[in-house]
Amino acid sequence: MLLSLWRLVRGPTVADRILALDTLYINAIAALILFGMHLRSSVYFEAALIIAMLGFVSTVMLSKYVLRRDIVE
Repeated sequence: MLLSLWRLVRGPTVADRILALDTLYINAIAALILFGMHLRSSVYFEAALIIAMLGFVSTVMLSKYVLRRDIVE
């Protein structure tokens, strides 16, 4: 996660930063799921689902912005 955060901050291009953000939220989802399995609590699974939805939407919005310089069609 630290390497993804480093690439997010220092990425030479915008595409590198978008991929670092994707990797960062996927690692956060995996950590939450493993932590939820360890504690046997469903709250962490719900938090992982919310992070997954927000991560997908943010990736789509950032990609649209990079391609068209406009988010709303």
